[in-house]
Amino acid sequence: MTKRRSAAIPWVDRGFSGDDAGPNHRTLQGEAIPMQRLSRDSMSSTFSTDTPLMTTVADLDHTLDMNRVNNEEHTLPQGVLGAGRTSPFNPLDNTFKQKYAANVVSNNKYNFLTFLPLVLFEQFRFFFNLYFLLVALSQFVPQLRIGYLLTYVGPLVFVLAVTMGKEWHDDHARRRRDSEANGQKYQRLTATGGRQVIASSKIRVGDFILIEKNQRVPADVILLRTTESSGACFVRTDQLDGETDWKLRVAVAPTQKLPDSAALFGLHGTVYADAPHKDIYNFVGTLRITHSSDDLSVTLPLGVENTMWANTTLASGSAVGYVIYTGRDTRAAMNTGHAKTKVGILDTEVNRLSKILFLVTLILSLAMVALDGFKAVWYVTLFRFLILFSSIIPISLRVNLDMGKSFYSLGIERDREIAGSVVRNSMIPEELGRIEYCLTDKTGTLTCNEMELKRIHMGVMAYTLETSDEVTRHVRHHARSLLQTADATGLSAGAPAAESLARAHHGGKARRDMPQRVFDMVESLALCHNVTPAEDDNSSGQQRMAYQASSPDEVAIVQWTEHVGVVLSERTLTTMTLRLDALNEDREGESPCLVYDILHVFPFTSESKRMGIVVSIRASGDIYFIEKGADVVMAQIVQYNDWLDEECGNMARDGLRTLVVGRKRLTRDAYDRFDAAYQRAKLSVVGRAGAMRDVVADYLENDLELMGVTGVEDRLQDHVRTTLELLGNAGVKVWMLTGDKVETATCVAVSARLVRRDQLIHVIANLRAPHEASDALETLRTLPDCCLVIDGDSLQVTLDFYRDEFVQVAAQLPAVVCCRCSPTQKADIVRLIQRATRKRVLAVGDGGNDVSMIQAADVGVGLVGKEGKQASLAADFSILQFSFLGRLLLWHGRNSYKRSAKLAQFVIHRGLIISIMQVVFSALFYFAPIALFQGMLLVGYTTVYTMAPVFSLVLDRDVTEDIALLYPELYAELTKGRSLSFKTFFTWLLISIYQGGALMLIAAWLFDTEFIHVVSIAFTGLVLNELLMVALEIRTWHRWMAWSILGSLAIYVASIWVLPAYFDPSFIVSTAFVWKTVVITAVSSVPLYIIKLLRRIYAPPAYAKLA
Repeated sequence: MTKRRSAAIPWVDRGFSGDDAGPNHRTLQGEAIPMQRLSRDSMSSTFSTDTPLMTTVADLDHTLDMNRVNNEEHTLPQGVLGAGRTSPFNPLDNTFKQKYAANVVSNNKYNFLTFLPLVLFEQFRFFFNLYFLLVALSQFVPQLRIGYLLTYVGPLVFVLAVTMGKEWHDDHARRRRDSEANGQKYQRLTATGGRQVIASSKIRVGDFILIEKNQRVPADVILLRTTESSGACFVRTDQLDGETDWKLRVAVAPTQKLPDSAALFGLHGTVYADAPHKDIYNFVGTLRITHSSDDLSVTLPLGVENTMWANTTLASGSAVGYVIYTGRDTRAAMNTGHAKTKVGILDTEVNRLSKILFLVTLILSLAMVALDGFKAVWYVTLFRFLILFSSIIPISLRVNLDMGKSFYSLGIERDREIAGSVVRNSMIPEELGRIEYCLTDKTGTLTCNEMELKRIHMGVMAYTLETSDEVTRHVRHHARSLLQTADATGLSAGAPAAESLARAHHGGKARRDMPQRVFDMVESLALCHNVTPAEDDNSSGQQRMAYQASSPDEVAIVQWTEHVGVVLSERTLTTMTLRLDALNEDREGESPCLVYDILHVFPFTSESKRMGIVVSIRASGDIYFIEKGADVVMAQIVQYNDWLDEECGNMARDGLRTLVVGRKRLTRDAYDRFDAAYQRAKLSVVGRAGAMRDVVADYLENDLELMGVTGVEDRLQDHVRTTLELLGNAGVKVWMLTGDKVETATCVAVSARLVRRDQLIHVIANLRAPHEASDALETLRTLPDCCLVIDGDSLQVTLDFYRDEFVQVAAQLPAVVCCRCSPTQKADIVRLIQRATRKRVLAVGDGGNDVSMIQAADVGVGLVGKEGKQASLAADFSILQFSFLGRLLLWHGRNSYKRSAKLAQFVIHRGLIISIMQVVFSALFYFAPIALFQGMLLVGYTTVYTMAPVFSLVLDRDVTEDIALLYPELYAELTKGRSLSFKTFFTWLLISIYQGGALMLIAAWLFDTEFIHVVSIAFTGLVLNELLMVALEIRTWHRWMAWSILGSLAIYVASIWVLPAYFDPSFIVSTAFVWKTVVITAVSSVPLYIIKLLRRIYAPPAYAKLA
């Protein structure tokens, strides 16, 4: 590569390109594709050093520092650079675009070819369905056929048809949402200077895309031009990282200086981008622009501040971007997991029980064949017995459970207390009753993301929102006294009011009164930030001041200064203007303004925990260094005081975010010494960031005057505190996973009462090495009742080296807060808890960055909020606010699980009892594989005679709604899974054996001379027994329960007269039939009523004591 001429191209000295690269720079290799030639005139105009916009090292550094996310401290995964891609900038030949992924969003699970195979595979993975498939297929073999073919094939086909229809409907909805996203329209710039409207799916790598304000960014792009002359713009990243803070992005300097967007097609060069990866905070790339006539070229470094990732939203102006990643290669797609088919734990337990039932069926069949002496073709007899006893595993169980799930889902959607809730996955409502871990996002989920400055403390005085008028009076009084002083001393002679005000104020008095101290505090708050003002239209069409910033805390502070009469009216990269509306009470005429020159900005980082600014008052020339930050670091920087620690503690206990503000006046000589040292540090090629921090610490960060402490509240959603307390009492451990800073997350955890007032908060942050993680874990083991707060980097180190040890300790803690988490890390934490604890995990969030976590969890809950509907659409359950979660779990979750457990066991009992009767019948009649009940009796038993009463159990409830919410401790009992366990299963098995044996043996003992009589008596006793058992199991009667039992009994009585092949009408009306039926039914059911009554008296369940 030809050596650059630094006189013409000022970026050479930064050590980024070619042979001049420093030791920290890795040369990026890639084949450059020949492009259009750029004329010398246009090259000269483009890169002229006379152009003032970001053409010097200081200007470019200043711009990048405005929003650098500690870029020098990040390292990319190994091999990223070596696997990068080089694409031509403005190519003549567009064929290279075809080798990259299409810009298509695809969340569907199936396509035309895979739908049937995958759905069938998912269904027959369950032993339950596979068993009935084999039974149904056996009926096509004449030697094995027993009864009607439809009896075995029909139910299986019905279950599969319902499941396939539901899967198709859900996948069709996903495909429709994808089509809407892929069909969004964007404008692509053309070489002729025009604009071509294309769908998002048609965008390719190398395209120049125009993005308008409030429009979603369709792909990962390099920012080339913005409508702001400085090349700056703001983006909202809430759908990517969960932070609603606006992020500052900066256009590439040479392309920003072009006269218009059409001039982009006159450039010639290549763009290098590192290989696609998940890290949204890192990007390494270069833009190489070459003039082929004299071999002159320049290589510009590209960082994350020059990018806009897909699914972010442009918040200000419009912008032109060069597409570098599309489709599955975008950061958003790589951080989004694919939807999986979720299976509830109750379905898994039922599947396990079905295997036990199959063993019971096999043992009974072998016993029948063995007792018969293995005669003739015994294996055919064995198969016939297996089919004959197949009702032990009732296929109607799947139908009843699926219908129950749909009923529970309907109940959730119709609950007026949680209006607006939507069930998107109706297959897992029972999971809501088994949750032990709740992983929640912070911003927009627990909080409203509405920041408000609540309190300011200045040592001797404190101000709140209610006393802000007093602050305004102090500001007005001080400003007026300064103007009077300027008039009296002659400072105002021939000068505007603003200039006189500045000269008088910053001339300073030896001893300051309270109005001056308040004014200095308000002025410091109005200057020390990265907020940019902008005019915006309100709903009535009037202009109002809007603020753009990378932190809502800073917006809240600047809005407060506006409220008290000091307005940030204008800001550029080099200047800031404050308008003193406090002096203009009548709002007539123009308010005086103070103009400040911005000399340096030191942005906030997670390591420094503070941000600072050096400003010069233009009128007086005075220079001030203002800094604000966390109390733990600012306490060492400000002058000694005796009230800071106490007040910061008071605010933190109230859940407020505290910021300590300090200020220092610099002489011109002191500033010049600092500036020279800082510029030398900026030119370092090794350890640049550390050198710059050291200079600031040595020259500026000492002996600052403590101005005051601010307390900002991120307002919680309604009833968040009570909901978290409810979940905690229910035994649910809550983890908060957020992309926010440690301090911010800790404040919200305290404010939301996730942390008790007397609970220790243990912070693990900035871990870099395995031994540091080991020491941190050892310390954590000694703090079993603390709330752990850990940042993303420390979490990653810990998981890389001590995964099992960490989760064993953390899983036992009452609360955990994970900060600076990427979307992938959130999903990894979910899977980690699932694997390590084998417990059910619920994840709740409201942004696109929460989708991976929601999809990975056993139950995903999405909130519809300010961050859009992406999380809501991807979730299993959609709710409008976090407080609905308490009712969703403690009431609907409880009912769904308890009802399904009872329904499953009763349906199993219904199949077992008729199979036991068949066993006894076959044993009594020479072990012949002949069906006791055939045809309509067998079909009618599980449908018209008992289906409605059994299914009516979904209306039952063991406690009232008020008790379930008043005593959340009842929920903890559900997580133990005692409602459907091996104990309850074998209890029902013994009941079935007793009742089935009693019914058949007594019927055989009482039957007369004809076989039809034993069938009539046994079947009637069986139906009456099941109806009585349903009544026995009901705890809270509903009118539909009574109607279902009486209606089913009426249907059975009526069917006796229309089925003469199975019943003898003359015998049915006889006294013998009546008393024999009563005896059989009483013997089979009355003992169970007595046992249940005794249990309720001497060993009642916990909920019965409260009901």
